[in-house]
Amino acid sequence: MAPTLVIPSHSDELQVSIPHEHVLFLTLNRPKSLNAMTPRMTEDLERVLDWFEEEPELWVAIVTGAGRLFCAGADLKAWNKDQQAGSSDEQETIASNLNGFGSLSRRQSNKPIVAAVNGGAYGGGVEIVLNCDIVIASEGSKFALPEVKRGVVAAQGGIPRLFQIAGHQHASEMLFTGRTIPAQEAADRFGFVNAVVPAPQLLSAALRVAREVASNSPDAVQSTKHGLLLSQRLSHSDSFMTHIRSNLSKRVYKGDNIKVQFIQMIYYASTHASLLIRRASRRLRR
Repeated sequence: MAPTLVIPSHSDELQVSIPHEHVLFLTLNRPKSLNAMTPRMTEDLERVLDWFEEEPELWVAIVTGAGRLFCAGADLKAWNKDQQAGSSDEQETIASNLNGFGSLSRRQSNKPIVAAVNGGAYGGGVEIVLNCDIVIASEGSKFALPEVKRGVVAAQGGIPRLFQIAGHQHASEMLFTGRTIPAQEAADRFGFVNAVVPAPQLLSAALRVAREVASNSPDAVQSTKHGLLLSQRLSHSDSFMTHIRSNLSKRVYKGDNIKVQFIQMIYYASTHASLLIRRASRRLRR
């Protein structure tokens, strides 16, 4: 029986559940404000995601938003208040938050994170989406990085991530114009959406993917993601050498999970072989 996990304390701006073994489900919960990010929500996400990173029973996370939008970006009322009061050094605030907007847009997690985008995402919400590993969007969802229209910059990790995913020209188009693009275009042209599904099927589709990921060896999945992260910042050869010599790689080849997976593979092979032999014997007796 799986152990009962104690979820860290958090405010009502974030809903946290474990809908399936090894799967963490996070819901941004300010639907009346289109889930605009607040300092409190960021603190909640930081605390829960840090716990997720260290909890061995959790292997994959899903992030979505309550109501009709995934995330509208920053809470501009709070941001404007800080700016007018002179109580915020925006450059220093961005630089000092290593995990980025909502503790997600620059987070370098070795565990997969799935975004279930309901309705769409804007600004920092898109920067979160760009840093997720698998993105499922509902039909009718829209995406925009409109920062230049407001005299600011998508500085929370969105620029390099969009460049890596979409290439220079497509990234330039989206970032320089600030225009809104539909989900299907985000999938077909820009490449940061994996699948577009009917809205009623969004959460079940995201959970299905998360369960498929969680059905694999957690050591192998986490080591694989580590390799992907290294590939974003290192050369091919440096990425390979750093990855293969890492503790995560060592855990893959020396840890318990490879033994469990190997035993399961042998059991499946022997069971399947026995079934084939029985079927062949019945055919011969006919």
